[in-house]
Amino acid sequence: MVETQIAARRVRNPAVLAAMRKVPRHAFVPSTLVDMAYEDRPLPIGWKQTISQPFIVALMSELAALAPGARVLEIGTGSGYQTAILSELGAEVYTIEIVEPLAHRAAATLARLGYASVHTRTGDGYQGWPDAAPFDAIIVTAAPPSVPAPLKRQLKIGGRLVLPVGTHDQKLKVITRTALGWEERTVIPVVFVPMTGEAQRRMPPSN
Repeated sequence: MVETQIAARRVRNPAVLAAMRKVPRHAFVPSTLVDMAYEDRPLPIGWKQTISQPFIVALMSELAALAPGARVLEIGTGSGYQTAILSELGAEVYTIEIVEPLAHRAAATLARLGYASVHTRTGDGYQGWPDAAPFDAIIVTAAPPSVPAPLKRQLKIGGRLVLPVGTHDQKLKVITRTALGWEERTVIPVVFVPMTGEAQRRMPPSN
């Protein structure tokens, strides 16, 4: 998986590649889909949610540019797979999941696999985790229609927000907080499940 689907597509960070080799993706997918766990595709995990394809998990992890000991917020725990990768990179991870059964299942999986540096919370991630901020990086694993302002404010200076943005035409973006504001760049087109909760309530009505 790592050689043909990730390294071959120019993910170069050695720590990210090592984490992708170490974390057992099959432990995070439904038992009926274990045979497909290492294919480069998203898989359904229930409640209209998915586990992201391995390449996207690796790419977002590389874009976060984490140093060991980094403080990271993840919005959308899902299966917990991205959470585990971030933990393997040496980060202290704070992760929020809006779907309660998924949050409980991911927490149980992460605990069973020994990821003790992970803090889990059930709820809407739009407002982030203010009492744990500021963060060196924030990763969002569902697409809001626009960038949530509270997440930008919870970055440290030099911190990076990595997220898909958009409805029908989604783009993966990296937003870096600077001393003067924020810098934004677009990486690639992507397809993620929509961010639910407050993100949808704030979406302007269509004509």
